[in-house]
Amino acid sequence: MAQSEFLTVGQLAARCGVRTSALRFYESKGLIESMRTGGNQRRYPRSTIRLVAVIRAAQSVGLSLDEIQDAMSVIPEGRTPTKKDWSRISSRWRARLDERIQFLERLRDDLDQCIGCGCLSLQSCNLLNRGDKAAERGAGPRHLIEGKPS
Repeated sequence: MAQSEFLTVGQLAARCGVRTSALRFYESKGLIESMRTGGNQRRYPRSTIRLVAVIRAAQSVGLSLDEIQDAMSVIPEGRTPTKKDWSRISSRWRARLDERIQFLERLRDDLDQCIGCGCLSLQSCNLLNRGDKAAERGAGPRHLIEGKPS
């Protein structure tokens, strides 16, 4: 692929490893922008490659498209994001990512133990969740979501 200033939807999709339909979806949500040729074909600035990479990375760690869109709203329309823009986006996600990291660490470390889901199938469930006491704290794997009770 030539290092041109603008990419077709197919070139961008190939470079980013996504389907063209994903790019059109991101565009419909206001996450990326394209220009149109005289023949009404989409053309994306090369900087869109990084936007798509960040969108995909954020989705892969559990951020919703609404959270991604909210954070990317700091980028002025039609301008290539600067280092300062990326720092602002990163700071908006920091607390959410820290929560996600803590959850993933609990999942990694505690999946072979009682997670407070109510199945009562592991020997440790009888100690940590006798009679499914975790259900009083809500649905789902309470020990994973909130941590084990003290």
